[in-house]
Amino acid sequence: MAKKSKVVRYNKWGYIFLIPFLVVFILFQLIPLVSTIYNSFFENYRSGLTQIGPNFVGLENYKTIITNGDLPLYFKNTMIMWILGFIPQIVLSLLLGAWFTDPSLRLKCQTFFKTVIYMPNLIMASAFAMLFFTLFADSGPINSLLIQIGVFKEAFKFMSHAGTVRGLVATMNCLMWFGNTTILLMAGMMGIDPSLFEAAQVDGATANQIFYKITLPLLRPILVYVMITSLIGGLQMFDVPQILTNGTGDPMRSSMTLIMYLNKHLFSKNFGLAGALSVYMFIITGILSMIVYKFTNSEKK
Repeated sequence: MAKKSKVVRYNKWGYIFLIPFLVVFILFQLIPLVSTIYNSFFENYRSGLTQIGPNFVGLENYKTIITNGDLPLYFKNTMIMWILGFIPQIVLSLLLGAWFTDPSLRLKCQTFFKTVIYMPNLIMASAFAMLFFTLFADSGPINSLLIQIGVFKEAFKFMSHAGTVRGLVATMNCLMWFGNTTILLMAGMMGIDPSLFEAAQVDGATANQIFYKITLPLLRPILVYVMITSLIGGLQMFDVPQILTNGTGDPMRSSMTLIMYLNKHLFSKNFGLAGALSVYMFIITGILSMIVYKFTNSEKK
């Protein structure tokens, strides 16, 4: 009995160490989440100087979000820009990770190159967006260069075409995050038992066979983590398109994301619709994360 009570006394420290996390979680995540869901059932906005509500309207805010047709459009915009940025990001990160962790290549100055590829992740997204906005402006250096080498006769309006604006947003997201993804994948690759690669080489496997048959399957947990966190970050895409398009989502709202749409409701003090949209985004994020997890963890039969 004495031994059991001693174990119980030790166990209490685990609960004590959990208290800071629980306090922060309750104050900054659980309470705001419950408050958002609660406010989504009320009509609560400002019309001029007049405050309307809060009046209980049930599911009316949810119906309004669905019926106005904006949610599918902005969801499509968000997913297109995320996919355009994520595919080259994961390909580039896998390639760099494989290079840096391959001892047969004997790459020099690895620490320097790892630092360089991670540095864009340290730059604020707003600074990145302002840089690209300046570079690709009608009178910017990119247009000047293209005109000088004869590609265009006059300035190309990058900010007036949906494809170029989406491409710029995707490029910035790729440049900002591929370094972080590379570090994560390198950590996973370095955790693979080297004897597996040595055995494959002895059996005559090529570098491509080793990568596809050994490295990628053993990297699956890291890849799932990277895909889900990148998806969540993509659905929360805001600062880059917001600054690049000055909050308009132009041209023709083709670069308006879900969070930019949410920000418009918050800016207009329409807290009821903002709460309903937040709940929809929470549900969408959960469903897509589950789909990615199930798809990437499905066993081959």
